[in-house]
Amino acid sequence: MSKPTFSNKLGFVLSAAGSAVGLGNIWRFPFLAAEYGGGIFLLVYIAVTLLFGFPIMSLEIAIGRKTSASSLDAYAVIDKRGGFIGWLTAIVTLITLPYYCVIGGWVLKYAVLFCTGESAAASQPQFFTDYTSRTAEPIIYQLIFLFISAVILMLGVRSGIEKANRFLMPALILLAVTVAAYTLTLDGAMDGVAYYLTPDISKFSFKTVLAATGQMFYSLSLASGIMVTFGSYLRKQDSIESSVKQIELFDLGVAFLSGLIVMSALFAVAGGESSALTAGPGLIFRTLPEVFSALPLGDFVGAVFFILVFFAALSSAISMMEVNVANLIQHFGMKRRNAVLTMAVVLFVLGLPSALGYSIWRDIRPFGMAILDFMDYAGNSVITPLVALISCIFIGWIAGPKVLSDEIAESGTFKRRRSFEFIVKWIAPIFITAVFIGTLLGI
Repeated sequence: MSKPTFSNKLGFVLSAAGSAVGLGNIWRFPFLAAEYGGGIFLLVYIAVTLLFGFPIMSLEIAIGRKTSASSLDAYAVIDKRGGFIGWLTAIVTLITLPYYCVIGGWVLKYAVLFCTGESAAASQPQFFTDYTSRTAEPIIYQLIFLFISAVILMLGVRSGIEKANRFLMPALILLAVTVAAYTLTLDGAMDGVAYYLTPDISKFSFKTVLAATGQMFYSLSLASGIMVTFGSYLRKQDSIESSVKQIELFDLGVAFLSGLIVMSALFAVAGGESSALTAGPGLIFRTLPEVFSALPLGDFVGAVFFILVFFAALSSAISMMEVNVANLIQHFGMKRRNAVLTMAVVLFVLGLPSALGYSIWRDIRPFGMAILDFMDYAGNSVITPLVALISCIFIGWIAGPKVLSDEIAESGTFKRRRSFEFIVKWIAPIFITAVFIGTLLGI
């Protein structure tokens, strides 16, 4: 069986960007930016993404392309002592993707409400709590979201993942620009823009760095096997260095637009009240529907916004799911159809605790958190940075960064070679260790 590949560099960039541009950009980034001071959070996030996102993403894509192996096996191909890392990346997706599909189902529900003229119900303060407290409906929408993802994956790398992202990414950008252009015309929106774009040094803290770094890993799909898997589908003649720059541009651009939409809308309607800015994960499900209901053309804007969020969620979900689909195909010899069906069933079952964690299992609260919140914390704040740290140590000190620098240089001059090797070996491990310790200590 021949190894699947993307048809060209554009197909790879759009697909990898589809993974990077997801709920992390449109759901998670705005509420973190609102909570951590707007402009200062944006500045720190950009700095962290450019300094650490580039080398770590380049590292993972290079591992995939050099080995042409699934994420489960790729590290062992580089050096057998790193074989366990591939299993850790598989665990990351099995922790994060199940609850991600639950949230994707929530997004789909809101998109349906706004598109069918039932936005008045969604804008009620208690709607989100009432909806997530139900037993059957969140599971049904979780299943629908999983079904759509599985259908795309069954079509394969080029006909499924690549074709889907060739549509989803341009459509997502168009929708984001359209909604941003509208919200910027609202009275009071410029106050939100000022809050969002003006760094206030007094609001800077180590927690800002922790939040921005966690967001970087979540948003760029790092340390989860996704970029290793997609790298294994990248042709040798396609430049890794320029591809990573373009993926980061997509990621930063959509995150920036999402923050712009949310901040301008919040300040236009709520005047930047602290209760709105600190709404947290419920921002787009509780606060924004109320905001849209108070806006001219609010139903239309809300429908466009939630379609945008759905596209983002779907593009990332199919990327995360492909990691373990590829593992089942390449490591265990399964056919794609059977691998996709197996993963869909596994993800559905693993997602049930998160789907029911606000209803019949609401009393189950690991470490005082709702099940979904705990899975998000464990996956993105603990295991993901740990895997990134181990990967950097493995490449920097065991396999040697030169093995990947040479791979990146195969498709052209590697202009950032020296900084790549220095950051992977020295800066990234120290920085990630500090962030990891800070997260565990709750600093």
